Amino acid sequence: MIPRTYPLISVVMATFNGEQFVVEQLDSVFKQTFSNIEVIVVDDCSTDNTREILEQYQFHYSTMRVVINDTNLGYIKNFEKGMLLATGDFIAPCDQDDIWLPEKLEKLMAQIKDYPIIYSNSSLINEQGKDLNQKLSDVKRLTTFSTPLNYSIGNSAPGHAMLINRKVIEWAIPLPQSIPHDYWIGFVGTFSGSVKFIDESLILYRQHRSNVFGVTKVKNRKIQRKTIKNEEQFRTRLRMSLLFEKCPPYLKEKQIFFDLMRSYESFSLMNNFKRMLLFFAHSKEILAFKNRSVIRRWVYCIKMFYQIV
Repeated sequence: MIPRTYPLISVVMATFNGEQFVVEQLDSVFKQTFSNIEVIVVDDCSTDNTREILEQYQFHYSTMRVVINDTNLGYIKNFEKGMLLATGDFIAPCDQDDIWLPEKLEKLMAQIKDYPIIYSNSSLINEQGKDLNQKLSDVKRLTTFSTPLNYSIGNSAPGHAMLINRKVIEWAIPLPQSIPHDYWIGFVGTFSGSVKFIDESLILYRQHRSNVFGVTKVKNRKIQRKTIKNEEQFRTRLRMSLLFEKCPPYLKEKQIFFDLMRSYESFSLMNNFKRMLLFFAHSKEILAFKNRSVIRRWVYCIKMFYQIV
């Protein structure tokens, strides 16, 4: 068992209608071999029995604090609220529906050293908790990310597997609502070092069934696709603008983000050409999170002449 003299880890969980799985997750958190933890749970106006379950755990565990929101904040701002309430030297985001292996925090803490963020692999389970005999690294490229450019168009380092130095959170807040919280935090983490990956599964990552939507008329689908495309392009331009603004001026990547942002402003021939050249020049960094051969990376870069992502 880890002595209480070790740094404090704040486990921050954001819940919303999580009664089906939250008990398993909380049990796994309180069974961690790293004992110097506090557990901050912020519930985002659940309408099921989640609140009652959380209050029962809070009664039994003095290291747990439960906060119930007055209004629904959404998952990003809910996580932000929990992180602002955390007092630990390190912060471990926690989803409500996974299961942590007992040594998760101990092993991450033992290897974080001077890295701003460390994260591990995950084993996939289905909704009933059955092992799917697959790791997250089988479907996504998990690696050590060492430059903000690794976060230009996406990233694969999941928040549920992270241990984060508190200083990164302080720098990352406020979290923009248009970018996933773990994406943004990982991006900020690369300002001061690498987001370190260890290839060991320390989480059982639960996969949910997809919702099935009804079939709409073809005409409506075309209108919907056009609306979605326009919204996606708006969000993409906004994301690139936010990344540029946040990237500190002492990093060489600042200028590259500026050039990318400008190339995303329109589909002019000049912008399309500049965007494609930028992707070619920095494809190794920009596409670091994708499992692609050199040829497939080239094809992807050529596509940037016709689209933005």
